[in-house]
Amino acid sequence: MSANRKTVVGVIFGGRSVEHDVSIVTGHQVMRAFDPERYEVVPIYIDRQGKWFTGEPLMELKNFKNEVISLKDVQSAVLSPSVQHHGLIINPTAGRFEKAEIKRLDVVFPTIHGSHGEDGTIQGLLELADIAYVGCGVMASAIANDKIMSKIVLSQQGVPIVEGVSFSRAEWLDSSDKVISHLIHELHYPMFVKPATLGSSIGIGRANDETLLRAHIEVAISLDRRVLVEQAVENATEINCAVLGGDNDIQASVLEQPISLEQFLTFEEKYTRGGDGMKSAERIIPAPLSDDLTAKIKGIAIQAFRAIEGRGTARIDFLVKPETGDVYLNEINTMPGSVAFYLWQEQGMTPRDLVQKLVEIGRDAQAEKRKNNYDYQTNLVNLVDSRGLKGTKGSKGTKGSNPSAG
Repeated sequence: MSANRKTVVGVIFGGRSVEHDVSIVTGHQVMRAFDPERYEVVPIYIDRQGKWFTGEPLMELKNFKNEVISLKDVQSAVLSPSVQHHGLIINPTAGRFEKAEIKRLDVVFPTIHGSHGEDGTIQGLLELADIAYVGCGVMASAIANDKIMSKIVLSQQGVPIVEGVSFSRAEWLDSSDKVISHLIHELHYPMFVKPATLGSSIGIGRANDETLLRAHIEVAISLDRRVLVEQAVENATEINCAVLGGDNDIQASVLEQPISLEQFLTFEEKYTRGGDGMKSAERIIPAPLSDDLTAKIKGIAIQAFRAIEGRGTARIDFLVKPETGDVYLNEINTMPGSVAFYLWQEQGMTPRDLVQKLVEIGRDAQAEKRKNNYDYQTNLVNLVDSRGLKGTKGSKGTKGSNPSAG
């Protein structure tokens, strides 16, 4: 790359997710953070139906108050899975009097929260396209996004987690009484009901009795195919820690203690109190914990991030009992609201520094991947062709035999 050429960064936001609006805010925070002298930012917006768009008007948050995709200079686009394009195809359905355009991307910064973005799907598309990207890879994204699978993986690695029971929509619809009976046998009130793969506290409810338990399950099961019910950790303090890096070079941020007016931190408290993403929520930074407990939580955060093969950044949420020193990992967010800018700022890292570091980590991961050899050639096709395909009608005979025979 020429020393004078700007790095082209595609920032993907929006998405077919219940966290669509949160993603729009995060995407604009990220785009605003890039140094315009070093980076060319390409906005890539996915609407609620899953259609892709790009164009200069998408850079302005105020345009999203109305129907942004109808604005002049907003064009349809797709991210091509072909390494030939290595980026966006703009106006892909162009007719005779229009022309499609290829916009090559050096790196992509996905800022979609939850479904169809934070769950490994966007990451898989970028792997096919051979484009470097920010954040966790396919496997880590999928594991962290699925509360049930993350519990399985983390418990195997010795990370302390909250006790829970999971079940499917089909099991609930087949016999809700059986599910309730199992939950009451394995856990006790109060319990927390959570959709397996959603974030931002959407669909989460605290149940103190069977009536509330059934009601919260009905909500959760309408949002996800699988549900997790966890034992409530009574008198616990919520503590969050961000991590940054990959492989053996992972650092933990300062700890924060969110202040909730409810029994748990709700969507409204996270995002609408103050109107500037997670940064607007009330919090104590650094969290008022002992040095030993602070070090313990940071160590578990790094351990968990390494356990899922994480890279880039994540915010890891804990439930802590300061009086006993008990720590439980509650959730790993591989695309945290506001990218946890505010936590790194406490350590002297500006948003501009953070996005640059994340791009560097993503490009390093891509360079490491390209050390793999994917061109493994054999004589298998010629050999099978000469012998005939086994297991298909008409293939038992020699080459050129009548396919309708037998």
